[in-house]
Amino acid sequence: METGMEEPRMEPTDAKRAGEVYRVAGPVVTATGINPRMYDVVQVGEELLMGEVIQIVQEKTIIQVYEDTSGIKPGEKVIDTGAPLVAELGPGLLGSIYDGVQRPLPVLVEEMGDYIKRGVSAPGLDREKKWKFVPTAKTGDEVTGGQIIGNVQEAKHVEHRILVPPTMSGKISSIQEGEFTVTDPVCTLADGSKISLMQNWPVRVARPSKDKLMPDIPLITGQRVLDMFFPLAKGGTAAIPGGFGTGKTVTEHQLSKWCDSEIVV
Repeated sequence: METGMEEPRMEPTDAKRAGEVYRVAGPVVTATGINPRMYDVVQVGEELLMGEVIQIVQEKTIIQVYEDTSGIKPGEKVIDTGAPLVAELGPGLLGSIYDGVQRPLPVLVEEMGDYIKRGVSAPGLDREKKWKFVPTAKTGDEVTGGQIIGNVQEAKHVEHRILVPPTMSGKISSIQEGEFTVTDPVCTLADGSKISLMQNWPVRVARPSKDKLMPDIPLITGQRVLDMFFPLAKGGTAAIPGGFGTGKTVTEHQLSKWCDSEIVV
C-alpha cells in the first residue's frame, strides 16, 4: 500500500537539543536555546517533566507540560528529544490501564505507591512478557505496508494481527514462529529492515488506510431508549452532548456494561 506520506520521525535528530527555561506560567513553559519542531516531546527541569511543543515564536519555544510544574524556575534545563509523542501499539495494549501519555498505572503504583511522583516513566507495553507468534506469510513473499504477516492470540476472543509498518515494503528474507517479546524481531526483509510485534506511531499522525467501509451492523446497546430513538452502528461514531450532571458518564458506563461488543475503549 503506497501511503504517499513522509515517514514519521521516530528518533532524535541532530537539531540543537539543550536549552533552558525562560518563563513558567502554570503548565505552560517558555524555553530558549532549543530548535525543535512543532509537537516535539521535550523534557523540562531537573526531573525531566514531559512536555510537548505547542508554539514556536522566533527563538522562544512554548511548551505544554503534562505534569505539575510547581518549583520549576527560569534557568533550569530543557531537552528536546527530537521525536513526537508516540503510542506503543502491539500485544498487551488491550486490558492495560494507562494515563493520558500511555504510562501503565499498575506498574507505577507498584513502584511508588498510590501517589505517583513527577518525572516518572514506564514503557506502555510489557517488555518481559512473551507472546506466541504464528506467521501467515512465508519467506520469499513480497509484502507492503499494512499487510498481515502473522497473528498473536492476545486474549481468549481477541486475535492480534501483526502488520507490516506503513512505511515498509519488500521481500521477506526470514520469518519465524515462536514466543517473542514485543521488541524481538519476528520478520526480516531483504533490505535488512526488521519487524517486531510492536510499532511506535505518532499520536498526531493518522494511520494510513486503503479504504474505509461504511458500518452496516447495528450495535445493540442494551438501553432501550437508545436502540429505539438513537440507533448506533458497530464501527460508527456518536456523541453525547450535555451539561454537568446530565448523565453522560452514566450512559457511557451502561454502554460499556451491556452493549453487544467484545472490546470497549
